[in-house]
Amino acid sequence: LQFTEEKLGQAEKTELDAHFESLLARADCTKNWTEKILRQTEVLLQPNPSARVEEFLYEKLDRKVPSRVTNGELLAQYMTEAANDFGPGTPYGKTLIKVGETQRHLGAAERDFIHSASINFLTPLRNFLEGDWRTISKERRILQNRRLDLDACKARLKKAKAAEAKAAAVPDFQETRPRNYVLSASASALWSDEVEKAEQELRLTQTEFDRQAEVTRLLLEGISSTHVNHLRCLHEFVESQTNYYAQCYQYMLDLQKQLGRFSGTFVGNAESASPPPAATSPPTVAAATLPAVPTIPVVPTIVGVPNTVAEGVLNPNEVKPPASGTRKARVLYDYEAADSTELALLADEMITVYSLPGMDPDWLIGERGNQKGKVPVTYLELLS
Repeated sequence: LQFTEEKLGQAEKTELDAHFESLLARADCTKNWTEKILRQTEVLLQPNPSARVEEFLYEKLDRKVPSRVTNGELLAQYMTEAANDFGPGTPYGKTLIKVGETQRHLGAAERDFIHSASINFLTPLRNFLEGDWRTISKERRILQNRRLDLDACKARLKKAKAAEAKAAAVPDFQETRPRNYVLSASASALWSDEVEKAEQELRLTQTEFDRQAEVTRLLLEGISSTHVNHLRCLHEFVESQTNYYAQCYQYMLDLQKQLGRFSGTFVGNAESASPPPAATSPPTVAAATLPAVPTIPVVPTIVGVPNTVAEGVLNPNEVKPPASGTRKARVLYDYEAADSTELALLADEMITVYSLPGMDPDWLIGERGNQKGKVPVTYLELLS
């Protein structure tokens, strides 16, 4: 009855203090944004909605979620099977195996990242919504009921006092029927007892309301510690994500390095099937026209290529920098030279780099003092 009359605007309502209202608003805001962040993080970790529904059902049924192959691991499996069908010794088969192995590493890294993010970030958010927030919601409902009881007692006391005042009004002694005076005095005594009962009930409900308000206030003030806990979990989530992307980047750098070597080999194999150019080509020309054909085991004589390169070996001492086009570069990562044609690098050192006509765009010629050799572009920051 009290709730309905409040909704219809016919009853007065006890208002909570401003600080308590701000705590309620903060708690509601925390709950709403925690739900949104939780759902979107789940979408980030598992974009497949049917897989998320399956995991949710397993969790509700208190059963272990079956292990699921990641997309990278599945792609690695397909590439390996394709390489076996095409021939693992062919250039395409070798590349498929290498790329598939990298995809398998990426899938394993993704699995570790999902597991770490689920434990360190999703679980604390879910525990808050299913634990602390349910407790807060329960105590808020109890507080709402206590407030309705309190306002109902206030309304009952107000009505009893109004009736008592009306009954205690001075009767008219000129009334021709004295019996009315006796009835008026009796009604006044009855309403006086009713007021005492209403006041006693009001004191009891006020005490219960104050006690419940204090309990709810303590729970709402605990939202601050919840924010601190979620902040720590957020840092752990970022750290896990950083490690995951760093692993992926390193895997792809290694793969790019391997494919950079293989590509020259594959081109050389393809060219070896064709007849060599005319044998009348001059044996040597200016070194500035040297095309880069690294790691090619057998390379026919090419116009403008020294004999040492035609034999498949790049001699850095025979490579001269062009008159213009040299640049400074800062090394981003350590790099270990694979053979004598490459230049080993140390992170943060400065070297001079330049390109040669026909050279693989993923490689440059690097110089450090008297040392010279090929260096991968991905390991450099070119400076103007």
